[in-house]
Amino acid sequence: MLHRRVALDVSAIKSVSVWQESLGGVYGSTGASGAEGGERREGGKRGRRPGRKAQLDKQDMKAKLERSRQSARECRARKKLRYQYLEELVADRERAVIALRKELDKYYKWNLELDQGRMPEGLETMMKELGGVSQEEIKQF
Repeated sequence: MLHRRVALDVSAIKSVSVWQESLGGVYGSTGASGAEGGERREGGKRGRRPGRKAQLDKQDMKAKLERSRQSARECRARKKLRYQYLEELVADRERAVIALRKELDKYYKWNLELDQGRMPEGLETMMKELGGVSQEEIKQF
């Protein structure tokens, strides 16, 4: 049993060392070229290139700034139009709600009059407009 345990420990150590070697160093990085010892290549293509900012002259910067300003103006104009559209939409909906409340109030008053046994004003004309209601049915009220 002891012999088997030692064999397992030795194989575990070997597998760990093989794993660490495959990582290529302490932090697991072999650099851009995969060179041994974790060294990085000097002429790699990654990272920032020095002198890149110096290539942009003042004209390019001014043109970029102007494009940015124009883009901001267009964005504000689109935002203004969007808000105007939404405000009109809300106003239309509010007007529709007011009209429906008035109609509901009218029907509520008609209901009260019908409960008291009276014929409400406008009910007879509305029933004629809807059609299908005869004069005898209207006079029953």
